[in-house]
Formats: sequence, C-alpha cells, structure tokens
Amino acid sequence: MTRPAPVNDIDESTLKVKEPKKAAAGIPAVKIALERGIEQAGVARTARSLLRINQRGGFDCPGCAWPESITGPRKPAEFCENGAKAVAEENTKRTVTPEFWARHSIAELATKTEYWLGQQGRITEPVIIREGETHYSPISWSDAFNLIGERFRATTPDRCVFYTSGRTANETAFMYQLFARSLGTNNLPDCSNMCHESSGSALNPTIGIGKGTVSLEDIHHSELIFVVGQNPGTNHPRMLSALKECKDNGGTIVAVNPLPETGLMAFKDPQSVDGLVRGGTKLADEFLQIKVGGDLALFQALGHLLLEEEDRAPGTVVDKAFIEANTDGFEDYVAARRHIDWIETEKATGLSRLDIAKVAGLLAKSKATIICWALGLTQQPHSVDTLREIVNLLLLQGNFGKPGAGACPVRGHSNVQGDRTMGIWEKPKEWLLAALDKEFGITSPREHGVDSTEAIDAFAEGKVDVFVSMGGNFALANSETEALEAGMQKAGLTVHVSTKPNRSHVVHGKTSLILPTLGRTDRDDKHPNGAQFLSVEDSMSVIRSTQGRLEPVSEHLLAEPVIIARMAQATFGDDHPVNWRAMAEDYDVVRDHISRVLPGFEDFNTRIRNKSGFVLPNPPRDTRSFATDIGKGRFTVSPLEYLEAPEGHLILQTLRSHDQYNTTFYGLDDRYRGISNGRRVVLVNPDDLAELGFADRDLVDVISTFKGTERRADEFRLVAYPTARGCAAAYFPEANALVHRDLVARESNTPGFKAMTVRFIPHEEKQLS
Repeated sequence: MTRPAPVNDIDESTLKVKEPKKAAAGIPAVKIALERGIEQAGVARTARSLLRINQRGGFDCPGCAWPESITGPRKPAEFCENGAKAVAEENTKRTVTPEFWARHSIAELATKTEYWLGQQGRITEPVIIREGETHYSPISWSDAFNLIGERFRATTPDRCVFYTSGRTANETAFMYQLFARSLGTNNLPDCSNMCHESSGSALNPTIGIGKGTVSLEDIHHSELIFVVGQNPGTNHPRMLSALKECKDNGGTIVAVNPLPETGLMAFKDPQSVDGLVRGGTKLADEFLQIKVGGDLALFQALGHLLLEEEDRAPGTVVDKAFIEANTDGFEDYVAARRHIDWIETEKATGLSRLDIAKVAGLLAKSKATIICWALGLTQQPHSVDTLREIVNLLLLQGNFGKPGAGACPVRGHSNVQGDRTMGIWEKPKEWLLAALDKEFGITSPREHGVDSTEAIDAFAEGKVDVFVSMGGNFALANSETEALEAGMQKAGLTVHVSTKPNRSHVVHGKTSLILPTLGRTDRDDKHPNGAQFLSVEDSMSVIRSTQGRLEPVSEHLLAEPVIIARMAQATFGDDHPVNWRAMAEDYDVVRDHISRVLPGFEDFNTRIRNKSGFVLPNPPRDTRSFATDIGKGRFTVSPLEYLEAPEGHLILQTLRSHDQYNTTFYGLDDRYRGISNGRRVVLVNPDDLAELGFADRDLVDVISTFKGTERRADEFRLVAYPTARGCAAAYFPEANALVHRDLVARESNTPGFKAMTVRFIPHEEKQLS
C-alpha cells in the first residue's frame, strides 16, 4: 500500500486551477491525512504514530507549535491534516541509501526540485563529498567526527557558523549553543531570524518578554480575537478548533489579511458531527482585506478611534488605572494618535474609514481582547513598528494579565520558541553567558555573532570555514538565493544533520558531510540507561516531553544530542571541562544543567515527567508586571509607514502552499486556494492583471526592484485570484530569489519576504545557439 519515491519531477505545464474552497478541514482533511500516511509508511506504522501524536506520553508534532490543553482531556486525534503529513514524511519507509548517492551525481541533483529531493526518503548512512568529487559516498561515523574536529581546530571560532532549525528539541539546542560557545563563537543564526525575530524585537522592550502572553484557555474564552497576517487553516490548523471554541463561547473574530484564506472564513471540525455532515462554523465575523504592509496604519487608526470613543464616554474604553500603575509613555502616545490623515490611512490599508470604524467599535466594547499574528506582520521594513502598535492597543485597554486577553505571536515551527529559550541566539544576554560560564567552567565569547541575513555576507566574502546545520535547509529558507548558494559553495566544510535530502546538500561546501539523525517519531534507545526522551516548548510557553516509539529506518542513525556530543569530543578531546559523554548517554544530565542555568527550569527533571508538562513564568500574563528596563510596559510612537509600489508594479508577499511546511513539500495540492500540480505561480487580482496588460495564466518572468538593483525569477504563471488590489503572492522558497539581502525589517534584520516590489515581463524561451 506504500508508494515508491517519485521518479519524475514537477511538470509546471500541468498546472490546474479551480475555485478556492469555502471551508477548511472536514472529511477531505481526514481522507488526505490517512492517504498520505499510508502511501509513505503503510497502515500499521501510520496508525501507531497518529495515535501518539501530541498525546500525553507521546511525541510532539514535528509541524507547528500550536499548544495542547494542559488541564483538559486530549482529543483521540490531537493532530491536523498537515501534522499528519509531517509525520508521514518522517515515518516514511522510503530510504536514501548509499546506492542512491552512487546513482545520482551532484550535477543531476542540482536540477531537481525540493519536492523531488525530499520525496526520496530517509537518509540511512552518513555520506561525504570531497573537493573535486561528483558524488556523495559513505563514510563511517568515527571518520566523519574526526574530520569535523580537525576542521574546527584548523580555523578560528569566528569563521565557524552554527545554524539551527526550529525542529531541534530543547536538550539538543542547549547542547548545540554550548558547543558553539565552548568553541568561542556566538555565530548561531536560526530560523527565528527569518520569521518571528521582529516579534521579539518589538515585545522585549515594550512588555519585557519576547513571547506571547496568552494560554490556550485564554483563546477559548476571549471576547474578541484578531487574527492578523496569518493563514491558520494551512500553517497551524489546530488553531481553528480553538477559534471555533471561542465562537461557541460567544466570542467574536476579526480576520485581517491580504488574501481571503479559507481557514479564516469557515471551519468544518472533522471530530464533530457538525463538521462532518453540515456546513461547519463560520469563523471571521469581520474580514478586513488589507493591503500588504498596511497593518501599521490600521492599528494606528484603531488607536485613534479608541481614544475618540473614550473622550465621548470617559472610563468605558481606556483602562486608565492599569495605565497609570503599569505603563510609561501614554501621554506621548495620546498626542501622536489624536489626529489622523484618513485619506492617507485608506490609501495605506486599502480599507474604508467605515470598515475600520466598525472594527474599532468591536474593540471598544470588548473587555478581553487577544491579537494574534504571524509572518504577515514580521517580514517588512516597518514590522517592528507595526508590532509595537499592537502592544499599544493592548496596553490601552489593559489587555495583559487577565483571562481572555493578551498578545499572541503564533510560532510556525514546533520548537522554534524553545530553541531561543535554550540560548540559540547570536546576541546573547550577559546573564546567560555568565550562567554558562559558572555551570561549565568555560569562558563564553561576548562578541555578538552573525544572524541568518548576516551569514549571507559571511558566505559571500569567503569568511566561513565550517558551517554546521542542525536540521533545516538554509539555502532555500533564506533570501538572496542565488548569492547564498554561490557563497555556501565557498565554505571549507559544510555539515548537515538531516533526515532527508534537500537543496542545501547540493549547494555544499568544498567538502560536505550529511549526518543522518533520528526524527521525532523514532525510538532513541541506544543508551546505557535505556530509551531517552526530549522536551519542546510550544507557542504559549508550555514545556512538555516528546518521545518517539517507532523503529528507525536504519541502524546507522544517531540522535542529535549524540551527534553534538561526538562533534564536541572530536574537537576538544577528553580534557574539556564539559562532560559531553555524560550528556549524550543520559538526557537527564542535560536537563540538570539546564535547571541550573535557565530561570523557570528549576527541578526540570521532575516537572517534565508530569505528563502535561509545565508552564514557564510570564510576568505580563502572571502578575501584570513588565520586566523592561524601566519596570513598566512601554507605549511607543512610530510614524506612519506603508508599502507603495510605483506604476506598473505590485507589492509581492511569499506564502506557503497547503501542501508544504516551510521548505518541505508534502505534495502539489494547494487545495484551499484551488491550485494543484504546480508551484511557480503568482496570484494577482484580476483587475491588476488587466491594468498591467496581462491575462490569467500568462507565463512571465518576475523582476523585483530594490534601491536601484534588480533580482529575477523566471517562468512563473500568473493566476487571477482575489488578492488585495496592488498586491500579489507567490510561494516560497521559489520566490525567495527575489528578496534582496538588504530588504530587511529594521532592528530585527528579518528578510522582507512580505515587502517585494515587482513587475512582470512576458517570458520568452531562450534560443539554443
């Protein structure tokens, strides 16, 4: 019943486009989830994994970071369609053996799409390609680690870069940053640099913590929820169940997005009678189809209208007692928001004053509001200002530290928040470095390292001798694709700790190692004390255990903590003050170290064995206090800023297909949007197509412009779609090549994946000479 790996790659000429779906999930989601699992792993292996995903004592979904209930019962199927797909990709019986690498040269693999590469299966043995060679070939683990140790010792720490994927578990991440800092570098770029770095840059100075301030129960009982710049039906589908519960409890939902995504509109709960046989639940009570980059103007306008309503009915809108006791900067904020240019605001947002006022009325009446956001707000030059404006609105009505209220940045990867908690950051705080030094007897470097964007420059300038990637697919996840791939090939050694082939393995350093590792669902029992478990942190700061039980596809796979420990041992030898072997043999040892280094993890080993886990401290949520430099929540003032395309251009944002997770492609069916069998598409409003002189399905080359420079991506199919006027959308990573390295969010340095200015030219086939 399983299907072999595909032989043929994507054929973009077979693109199909149908009407978008009216509701998310339902019976089709169940059917597809089961089909994909069985195709990849068979019935028995699929059943064993799906029954344990996100259950107490089970394993954490390798997909998104949406939480489970701490106190309440879990559903029998505590997963979504895309979670099931993620598990199927990892559970697959397809394998990439040494014979695969012998059959396929790098030159051939370089012509394959990420879809084809990932669908080949799990890598079974470590492999190497040396300078001048054309194929990867097997290498023993001991030889691989010896080579890594030699290369680290042969260079200086500042020429080493350690990248981290958000799938990395807490214990792994802690060991990984410890390894980098023991070596002497803070070059620890991670996927958070490319997604929610703007959230942390906005939240830390204003509320004293770079995380959300709500619980799952808050979502259920909120009076009003804003869902802004995100597509939960694809990116975190279990959020739809929480939104439905909010609706069932009488809550109101406002969706703000440039595209009318299916998951924002209606939800058919596949675990309820209504969801299976009836029309499901309408989610968004109001939908503001905002222009890409217009959110700052919207939130400034909402603040202005709330202050006006407070003037009309004093004491009914603004929580002045909370503001006086807990905040700073209110007077400056009021002065800035007293007046507004409505013509400019309507131009910036694409919304009418009437529509904005209607939503402001809902906000004024609500006594418990949550504002949720994702990457639609974090990947633009003014993203940090936009998110500070959200904080202003929440502070204005005292929406911190009370039930059903708060800030909710929805993380997209299962432990990306936990990795940062564990110290994966290129700009660590002094308290963390001092705690590491005290615990381990090392001297951590104080100089900041490179982030993901700065790593592009380091590669391009030939300043990287050793690059280690703990999971992930750095070449395709980042901006400036062409330059990054060329730069990565200048590196002396690239080391990829991976489960499946990806593009980064193809655009490798002069020497490259691929080290195959266990996945979330795999049993990790090759230890003196028997099977081990790990831990993760979800979007709402809950720490819980995760333990796989499936037989690994190969006896040659090693767990990530073991790989890190053996790299460190090969680099430092046996005289190093850190006992790497002890941590690799027993993960309790890692957790004991964490408990003494990181606040909130006291008695870690005992508390993590509570099957529901435990919640980390969160001052704004727990005590309505703010650990900022002034000990108060901070109102801020930002100038109005938005994205404006010159004549003949559109503002382009990147997005995921429903059949992908970041750079992993599960299939080729973006079924909610009605697009299948192809990925090189640009979604454009029909009126914009006509105005630009193009038609639906025209084949074009896309050219982005930034400060007088251009980037180009060829052979994209234009698809008429109800996007906001003046805006367009394309899938990443295909469109990442259009993002200039310097197009970033101020302060966070996050690539401007939602801020490209583009134009189209007809594609002409190149003539062979």
